Amino acid sequence: MQLAIFIFSRLPRLFLVIPICLFLSACTSSEQSSVPSVVKIIKHEGKYSLSVNDAPYEVRGVGLGFKNIEKVVALKAAGGNTFRTWGMEHIDKELAIAEQLDLMIAVGISTGKELLGFDYNDQAAVAKQFKEVTAAIEKYKNHPNVLMWVINNEPNLLFDDQGKLKDVNPKVYAAMGDIIDYIHANDPNHPATFSLAGANPAHIQQVVKYAPNIDIIAVQTYGDLTTVPQSIAQSKVDKPFMVTEFGPMGHWELPTTEWGREIEEPSAVKAAGMAKRMQDVIINDQTGHIIGSFAFFWGQKQERTPTWYGMFNESGEHTARIDELTKIWTGQYPSNRAPLSKAITIDNTAAVDNIYLKPRQTATVKVLVSDPDDDTLSHEWVLMEEVKARSQGGHFEAKPAERVLEIIKTDVYAGSVEMIFKAPLEAGEYRLFNYAYDGNNNVGNANIPFMVKN
Repeated sequence: MQLAIFIFSRLPRLFLVIPICLFLSACTSSEQSSVPSVVKIIKHEGKYSLSVNDAPYEVRGVGLGFKNIEKVVALKAAGGNTFRTWGMEHIDKELAIAEQLDLMIAVGISTGKELLGFDYNDQAAVAKQFKEVTAAIEKYKNHPNVLMWVINNEPNLLFDDQGKLKDVNPKVYAAMGDIIDYIHANDPNHPATFSLAGANPAHIQQVVKYAPNIDIIAVQTYGDLTTVPQSIAQSKVDKPFMVTEFGPMGHWELPTTEWGREIEEPSAVKAAGMAKRMQDVIINDQTGHIIGSFAFFWGQKQERTPTWYGMFNESGEHTARIDELTKIWTGQYPSNRAPLSKAITIDNTAAVDNIYLKPRQTATVKVLVSDPDDDTLSHEWVLMEEVKARSQGGHFEAKPAERVLEIIKTDVYAGSVEMIFKAPLEAGEYRLFNYAYDGNNNVGNANIPFMVKN
């Protein structure tokens, strides 16, 4: 029998129970418990797992963009136990609420990426970064709700002049390896990793070559989540793996219109697809290497559209992906589920068939949408321009402008809604959104791109 344990602490965990209503008055400074949690990576008979304070720990995680307490409370209510961050902007508040709710955090530290212009040949810049990162680790390493460190997000993401992926400077990985060496020497309580865009076996092998001390291979993949087991086998790396981002089909993985606009899946289609991929690859892991996962994104963000990745809408409503995670984590759906938006067309034409309208042309949009609880749905229609400057790697992208939408008539049927509208006078690229609200803080989303052309 093979039994190997990689120990990151020897101290018991201290947990303080504080009522959630006291959070706003709770201390959010760097003052913290001096007793860290004990995090271990265990290898037993060829299979990897995590433990916290000597108890098996199954990561039920999300990537969380902290904006308010309510989102974190919603994670706890859905059955989640861990969230992952990308930077230290809100770390004091995040750790405080995590301690109150008995959640763990995969603490993200923002470090330089070649995609954004950081030069890893600049020794002074690398040394300055090392000093800043290690200072942050020293400040927070003893907090009992730190699970692990994620010291860079997608450093392997880099494009050539033709927009194709290219290899990054190996010094990127070596610099991350230096930080991990520091963590191992000064914080034996927590494993350390950095997250890769995709699960490319060649990139994984490069990481292990230049940062062999990395504790967990962290990969981020969406529709290609199904290929992770194959990537693990092909990489021939005997380390635990973690999926630090997964979710709906990515905007780069779906068809586009003839004019190059990405076609987003309606929210019910996203939810079903994400749940199946999660069940097949993560829950039913056959590799023995996957020790945790984080669904993306427990919040709202603009990336190609305002609805593509966020599991909440901008005004706070829950989408069907939250329902699916709740079922996976707790064994049952929440008491009231989100509306299920399944398809959208204009004049019976789907987006993949390229919708062209004349200026001021009258057209009919139809959305197939129903509510699992038979709640009465109300509908909001929004017309937007398309994104002018597309972001790369999930970085900031400006939300497109809304345009005046001239609605002629709306009809609601069992299982669908139809709306007759007039196309804008100005030629150009547009996207029409339907938001179906159930009156219980849930929403179904669908949108469709079209071109106005003379």
